[in-house]
Amino acid sequence: MTTTIHQTIATELREIYQSRQYCAPISTRLPDNDVAGAYAIQDINTDHWLRAGRRLVGRKIGLTSRAVQEQLGVNQPDYGMLFADMCYADGETIPYENLQQPKIEGEVAFVLGQALDGDTLTIADVMAAVDYALPSFEIVGSRIKDWKIGIVDTIADNASSGMFVLGTEARKLSEFDLRLCGAVVEHKGEPVSTGAGAACLGNPLIAALWLARKMVEVGRPLRRGDIVLSGALGPMVNAQPGDAFTLRISGLGSVRALFSGTPP
Repeated sequence: MTTTIHQTIATELREIYQSRQYCAPISTRLPDNDVAGAYAIQDINTDHWLRAGRRLVGRKIGLTSRAVQEQLGVNQPDYGMLFADMCYADGETIPYENLQQPKIEGEVAFVLGQALDGDTLTIADVMAAVDYALPSFEIVGSRIKDWKIGIVDTIADNASSGMFVLGTEARKLSEFDLRLCGAVVEHKGEPVSTGAGAACLGNPLIAALWLARKMVEVGRPLRRGDIVLSGALGPMVNAQPGDAFTLRISGLGSVRALFSGTPP
Protein backbone atom coordinates (compact mmCIF):
# COMPACT_ATOMS: atom_id res chain seq x y z
CA MET A 1 0.00 0.00 0.00
CA THR A 2 1.40 3.38 -1.01
CA THR A 3 0.98 6.51 1.08
CA THR A 4 1.57 10.21 0.64
CA ILE A 5 5.06 9.92 2.13
CA HIS A 6 5.91 7.17 -0.37
CA GLN A 7 4.78 9.38 -3.24
CA THR A 8 6.72 12.35 -1.85
CA ILE A 9 9.97 10.41 -1.50
CA ALA A 10 9.57 8.83 -4.95
CA THR A 11 9.14 12.27 -6.53
CA GLU A 12 12.17 13.57 -4.63
CA LEU A 13 14.36 10.71 -5.87
CA ARG A 14 13.29 11.29 -9.50
CA GLU A 15 14.10 14.98 -9.21
CA ILE A 16 17.59 14.20 -7.88
CA TYR A 17 18.36 12.31 -11.10
CA GLN A 18 17.90 15.65 -12.87
CA SER A 19 19.26 18.13 -10.32
CA ARG A 20 22.37 16.10 -9.36
CA GLN A 21 21.77 17.15 -5.77
CA TYR A 22 21.57 14.57 -2.98
CA CYS A 23 19.21 13.90 -0.11
CA ALA A 24 19.53 12.79 3.49
CA PRO A 25 18.83 9.11 4.23
CA ILE A 26 15.28 8.13 3.33
CA SER A 27 15.15 5.79 6.31
CA THR A 28 14.76 8.77 8.65
CA ARG A 29 11.26 9.32 7.22
CA LEU A 30 10.02 5.72 7.29
CA PRO A 31 9.48 3.21 10.11
CA ASP A 32 12.55 1.20 11.10
CA ASN A 33 13.49 -1.41 8.49
CA ASP A 34 10.36 -0.65 6.45
CA VAL A 35 11.34 -2.84 3.49
CA ALA A 36 7.76 -2.97 2.19
CA GLY A 37 7.59 0.83 2.18
CA ALA A 38 10.94 1.04 0.39
CA TYR A 39 9.73 -1.30 -2.36
CA ALA A 40 6.52 0.74 -2.62
CA ILE A 41 8.67 3.79 -3.40
CA GLN A 42 10.69 1.82 -5.96
CA ASP A 43 7.47 0.58 -7.60
CA ILE A 44 6.08 4.11 -7.87
CA ASN A 45 9.13 5.21 -9.80
CA THR A 46 9.25 2.05 -11.92
CA ASP A 47 5.67 2.66 -13.03
CA HIS A 48 6.38 6.35 -13.63
CA TRP A 49 9.39 5.59 -15.83
CA LEU A 50 7.52 2.93 -17.79
CA ARG A 51 4.71 5.39 -18.50
CA ALA A 52 7.35 7.92 -19.57
CA GLY A 53 8.64 5.48 -22.21
CA ARG A 54 11.64 3.82 -20.60
CA ARG A 55 12.00 0.15 -21.54
CA LEU A 56 12.46 -2.48 -18.85
CA VAL A 57 15.12 -5.00 -19.94
CA GLY A 58 15.86 -6.92 -16.75
CA ARG A 59 16.66 -6.85 -13.04
CA LYS A 60 19.67 -6.49 -10.80
CA ILE A 61 20.28 -8.39 -7.58
CA GLY A 62 21.98 -6.64 -4.69
CA LEU A 63 23.14 -7.58 -1.20
CA THR A 64 24.34 -11.01 -2.29
CA SER A 65 27.26 -10.91 0.14
CA ARG A 66 26.51 -12.45 3.54
CA ALA A 67 28.80 -9.90 5.20
CA VAL A 68 26.92 -6.97 3.69
CA GLN A 69 23.56 -8.52 4.66
CA GLU A 70 24.73 -8.76 8.25
CA GLN A 71 25.99 -5.19 8.14
CA LEU A 72 22.56 -3.90 7.03
CA GLY A 73 20.61 -6.26 9.30
CA VAL A 74 18.85 -8.26 6.56
CA ASN A 75 18.75 -11.95 5.69
CA GLN A 76 18.07 -11.81 1.96
CA PRO A 77 19.17 -9.93 -1.17
CA ASP A 78 17.30 -7.03 -2.73
CA TYR A 79 16.44 -6.21 -6.33
CA GLY A 80 16.18 -3.25 -8.69
CA MET A 81 15.03 -2.57 -12.23
CA LEU A 82 17.25 -2.44 -15.32
CA PHE A 83 16.19 -0.11 -18.12
CA ALA A 84 17.55 -0.05 -21.66
CA ASP A 85 19.07 3.42 -21.24
CA MET A 86 21.26 2.09 -18.40
CA CYS A 87 23.05 -0.41 -20.67
CA TYR A 88 26.46 0.13 -22.30
CA ALA A 89 28.52 -2.18 -24.50
CA ASP A 90 32.03 -3.46 -23.87
CA GLY A 91 34.41 -0.54 -24.36
CA GLU A 92 31.68 2.05 -24.97
CA THR A 93 32.42 5.33 -23.17
CA ILE A 94 30.10 6.05 -20.25
CA PRO A 95 29.42 9.77 -19.69
CA TYR A 96 30.71 10.40 -16.19
CA GLU A 97 28.46 13.43 -15.78
CA ASN A 98 25.41 11.13 -15.92
CA LEU A 99 26.57 9.17 -12.87
CA GLN A 100 25.97 9.86 -9.20
CA GLN A 101 28.67 8.86 -6.69
CA PRO A 102 29.63 5.90 -8.90
CA LYS A 103 31.23 2.68 -7.74
CA ILE A 104 31.94 -0.31 -9.96
CA GLU A 105 31.72 -4.06 -9.39
CA GLY A 106 32.18 -7.15 -11.52
CA GLU A 107 29.30 -9.59 -12.00
CA VAL A 108 28.01 -12.47 -14.09
CA ALA A 109 25.04 -11.44 -16.24
CA PHE A 110 22.47 -13.96 -17.46
CA VAL A 111 20.28 -13.49 -20.53
CA LEU A 112 17.09 -15.53 -20.48
CA GLY A 113 15.95 -17.60 -23.42
CA GLN A 114 12.57 -18.27 -21.84
CA ALA A 115 10.33 -16.77 -19.18
CA LEU A 116 10.51 -17.67 -15.50
CA ASP A 117 6.91 -17.26 -14.42
CA GLY A 118 5.98 -20.52 -12.70
CA ASP A 119 4.70 -20.77 -9.13
CA THR A 120 7.20 -23.37 -7.90
CA LEU A 121 10.43 -22.50 -9.68
CA THR A 122 13.49 -24.69 -9.13
CA ILE A 123 17.17 -24.27 -9.87
CA ALA A 124 16.65 -26.58 -12.85
CA ASP A 125 14.05 -24.16 -14.22
CA VAL A 126 16.54 -21.32 -13.95
CA MET A 127 19.30 -23.32 -15.65
CA ALA A 128 16.96 -24.26 -18.48
CA ALA A 129 15.82 -20.66 -18.90
CA VAL A 130 19.30 -19.10 -19.13
CA ASP A 131 20.28 -18.80 -22.78
CA TYR A 132 23.81 -17.59 -22.09
CA ALA A 133 26.03 -15.77 -19.59
CA LEU A 134 28.18 -12.68 -20.06
CA PRO A 135 30.86 -10.88 -18.03
CA SER A 136 29.44 -7.58 -16.84
CA PHE A 137 30.12 -4.48 -14.81
CA GLU A 138 27.52 -2.80 -12.68
CA ILE A 139 28.12 0.88 -11.98
CA VAL A 140 26.14 1.49 -8.84
CA GLY A 141 25.16 4.97 -7.69
CA SER A 142 23.26 6.66 -4.92
CA ARG A 143 20.96 9.62 -4.59
CA ILE A 144 21.69 9.57 -0.84
CA LYS A 145 24.40 12.02 0.23
CA ASP A 146 27.79 10.40 0.95
CA TRP A 147 26.37 6.88 0.52
CA LYS A 148 24.96 6.95 4.04
CA ILE A 149 22.51 4.16 3.33
CA GLY A 150 20.73 1.29 5.00
CA ILE A 151 18.47 -1.37 3.52
CA VAL A 152 15.49 0.98 3.20
CA ASP A 153 17.53 3.64 1.41
CA THR A 154 19.05 1.33 -1.18
CA ILE A 155 15.79 -0.46 -2.01
CA ALA A 156 13.81 2.77 -2.43
CA ASP A 157 16.62 4.12 -4.63
CA ASN A 158 16.16 1.27 -7.15
CA ALA A 159 18.75 -0.84 -5.31
CA SER A 160 21.34 1.95 -5.71
CA SER A 161 21.41 1.45 -9.45
CA GLY A 162 23.30 3.46 -12.04
CA MET A 163 24.49 1.92 -15.29
CA PHE A 164 25.76 -1.48 -16.43
CA VAL A 165 28.13 -2.79 -19.08
CA LEU A 166 27.72 -6.10 -20.89
CA GLY A 167 30.53 -8.09 -22.45
CA THR A 168 30.13 -9.67 -25.85
CA GLU A 169 31.66 -13.10 -25.18
CA ALA A 170 28.56 -15.22 -24.62
CA ARG A 171 28.98 -18.58 -22.91
CA LYS A 172 26.57 -21.41 -22.20
CA LEU A 173 26.37 -22.47 -18.55
CA SER A 174 27.99 -25.79 -19.43
CA GLU A 175 31.13 -24.04 -20.68
CA PHE A 176 32.44 -22.74 -17.34
CA ASP A 177 32.14 -23.29 -13.59
CA LEU A 178 29.85 -20.62 -12.14
CA ARG A 179 30.69 -21.38 -8.53
CA LEU A 180 34.46 -21.64 -8.78
CA CYS A 181 35.15 -19.11 -11.55
CA GLY A 182 37.65 -16.51 -10.37
CA ALA A 183 37.13 -12.83 -11.09
CA VAL A 184 39.54 -9.90 -11.07
CA VAL A 185 38.87 -6.22 -11.75
CA GLU A 186 41.92 -4.33 -13.05
CA HIS A 187 42.57 -0.59 -13.10
CA LYS A 188 45.65 0.63 -14.96
CA GLY A 189 46.80 -2.96 -15.19
CA GLU A 190 46.65 -3.52 -11.44
CA PRO A 191 44.09 -5.72 -9.64
CA VAL A 192 41.75 -3.63 -7.47
CA SER A 193 39.06 -6.22 -6.67
CA THR A 194 39.05 -10.01 -6.71
CA GLY A 195 36.44 -12.65 -6.01
CA ALA A 196 34.71 -15.75 -7.29
CA GLY A 197 31.27 -17.05 -8.15
CA ALA A 198 30.91 -18.56 -4.69
CA ALA A 199 30.92 -15.03 -3.20
CA CYS A 200 27.45 -14.47 -4.70
CA LEU A 201 25.15 -16.43 -2.34
CA GLY A 202 27.36 -19.47 -2.94
CA ASN A 203 26.55 -19.51 -6.66
CA PRO A 204 25.15 -16.82 -9.00
CA LEU A 205 22.41 -19.27 -10.04
CA ILE A 206 21.12 -19.33 -6.46
CA ALA A 207 20.85 -15.55 -6.60
CA ALA A 208 18.99 -15.80 -9.91
CA LEU A 209 16.58 -18.37 -8.45
CA TRP A 210 15.84 -16.06 -5.51
CA LEU A 211 15.14 -13.23 -7.96
CA ALA A 212 12.93 -15.32 -10.23
CA ARG A 213 10.76 -16.43 -7.30
CA LYS A 214 10.57 -12.90 -5.92
CA MET A 215 9.54 -11.45 -9.28
CA VAL A 216 6.68 -13.95 -9.54
CA GLU A 217 5.65 -13.04 -6.00
CA VAL A 218 5.50 -9.29 -6.74
CA GLY A 219 3.84 -9.65 -10.14
CA ARG A 220 6.78 -8.69 -12.36
CA PRO A 221 7.98 -12.12 -13.60
CA LEU A 222 11.13 -12.39 -15.67
CA ARG A 223 10.48 -12.63 -19.41
CA ARG A 224 12.32 -14.08 -22.40
CA GLY A 225 15.23 -11.80 -23.28
CA ASP A 226 15.53 -10.27 -19.82
CA ILE A 227 18.99 -9.51 -18.43
CA VAL A 228 19.80 -10.54 -14.87
CA LEU A 229 22.77 -9.00 -13.07
CA SER A 230 23.38 -11.70 -10.49
CA GLY A 231 25.41 -9.79 -7.88
CA ALA A 232 28.95 -8.71 -7.09
CA LEU A 233 31.79 -11.22 -7.21
CA GLY A 234 34.14 -8.98 -5.20
CA PRO A 235 34.32 -5.62 -3.40
CA MET A 236 33.12 -2.52 -5.23
CA VAL A 237 35.61 0.15 -6.27
CA ASN A 238 35.20 3.93 -6.60
CA ALA A 239 35.11 5.22 -10.19
CA GLN A 240 36.57 8.58 -11.25
CA PRO A 241 36.43 10.58 -14.50
CA GLY A 242 38.68 9.09 -17.17
CA ASP A 243 38.96 5.73 -15.46
CA ALA A 244 39.21 2.46 -17.39
CA PHE A 245 38.49 -0.91 -15.78
CA THR A 246 38.74 -4.45 -17.10
CA LEU A 247 36.94 -7.43 -15.58
CA ARG A 248 38.24 -10.92 -16.28
CA ILE A 249 36.22 -13.97 -15.23
CA SER A 250 37.87 -17.36 -15.72
CA GLY A 251 36.07 -19.34 -18.39
CA LEU A 252 33.73 -16.47 -19.22
CA GLY A 253 35.96 -13.81 -20.76
CA SER A 254 36.40 -10.11 -20.15
CA VAL A 255 34.62 -6.77 -20.35
CA ARG A 256 35.82 -3.15 -20.18
CA ALA A 257 34.21 -0.08 -18.61
CA LEU A 258 35.47 3.31 -19.81
CA PHE A 259 34.46 6.63 -18.24
CA SER A 260 34.58 10.01 -19.95
CA GLY A 261 36.42 12.98 -18.48
CA THR A 262 39.90 13.84 -17.28
CA PRO A 263 41.31 12.00 -14.25
CA PRO A 264 41.58 14.20 -11.14
